[in-house]
Amino acid sequence: MATTRFDSAGPLRGELRPPPDKSISHRAAILSAMGEGPTTVENYLVAADTRSTLDAVAALGAGVEREGDAVRIEGIGLRGPGERAAGDSSREIDVGNAGTLLRLLPGWLAGQGSAAWRLDGDESIRRRPVDRIADPLRLMGAKVECRDGRLPPVWVQGGRLNGIDYELPVASAQVKSCVLLAGLLAEGETTVVEPAPTRDHTELMLRAAGIPVRVEPASTPIAIRGELPGRRVAVGLAERLELGRVVVPGDFSSAAFALVAAVIVGGSEVTLSEVGLNPTRVGLLGILNRMGASIEVVEQTPAGGEPVGAIRARHSPALEGVRVGGGDISLTIDELPLVALAGCFAEGSTVVSGAAELRHKESDRIATVVEGLRGLGASIEATDDRFAVEGAGGLSGGAIDAHGDHRLAMLGAVAGLASLKGAEVAGFDAAGVSYPGFEADLRSLLS
Repeated sequence: MATTRFDSAGPLRGELRPPPDKSISHRAAILSAMGEGPTTVENYLVAADTRSTLDAVAALGAGVEREGDAVRIEGIGLRGPGERAAGDSSREIDVGNAGTLLRLLPGWLAGQGSAAWRLDGDESIRRRPVDRIADPLRLMGAKVECRDGRLPPVWVQGGRLNGIDYELPVASAQVKSCVLLAGLLAEGETTVVEPAPTRDHTELMLRAAGIPVRVEPASTPIAIRGELPGRRVAVGLAERLELGRVVVPGDFSSAAFALVAAVIVGGSEVTLSEVGLNPTRVGLLGILNRMGASIEVVEQTPAGGEPVGAIRARHSPALEGVRVGGGDISLTIDELPLVALAGCFAEGSTVVSGAAELRHKESDRIATVVEGLRGLGASIEATDDRFAVEGAGGLSGGAIDAHGDHRLAMLGAVAGLASLKGAEVAGFDAAGVSYPGFEADLRSLLS
């Protein structure tokens, strides 16, 4: 396993445009394939995960063609996979390491007549549970099987689907999206009730494709406690959808690493341009503001239903520990490791609770973040669904293992720059899953 060293350095200065949004790229490829006719997806992310999604829709029969920094996808229609699979009893789809693909695509396949598919991926993906999509799809009428009842490979056999009213046990945009896609092929209305708001890229894109989507507040205990209320999201049986053109904004989750680096590395000032600022994605900004970070959103313009703008972040030497939980979690799920890192540079305790979902990412992110930051000198403890950091104003440095997790690899790089002695990041090449140019972009801010 290759090891990359990131020495103590700084300040970081300049402007950076983050790579295209991974979540939106996945959804654009899948919905374009579900559509009628061609769709041009501009600024599509070129990374291992999103290539897996293009390969998957091509395997189902969609045409995929690169056009500069865009992808042209010739859709096969909502019912196309089932029609094209006639005479072929089952098909194999390799999802690689793409968890979003693994959890969204079965929603489309579940409504494809009697055709069947087997979805599998790499060693990491085989540890990621899929029972949370299997359960609602079975309730709708699909046949779904998993290894040991909850793990990939996943076998999906289409069937006649019926709409359901499904309450998510845990707030999850991926499970919500899977059920909504199946709902487009189901008789009657399909409603998903989420206990807290999750990213709504699927709903925005469905509307852009001509699909009526009803969203309303849900009466849940969360609203009574004064936290962000959950939502009811509903779709009905559809005949067709058509996107035509999608513009993918910069990925906030990728930008977040340079953002936090600027906050914790002395003398830094970084501007991140053309970043997606969807309110369901930017919970980290609110948390950092509560910690006392110097962050400013300097402009904001809509782009195809997704708000886009620039963020300016400066070194913030007087951070304070905070408590993170409830509605924060679903709005910050991919950035919670960075909250732990920022907590190392704050005064007092930073506690993240209700984050059991982190156990089911590319790695067990509670365990790996705690292990990794301890290896760099942090005082951090974990329980089943939480971690707590006792801030000491910084990190000494040391070694961290990415465990095949792209976000942990990038976390280690930022921690190394901000630490006293730097960091050795084992398995740093995992960053290429979502941000192949991360190291070059980060180091460009040091020149």
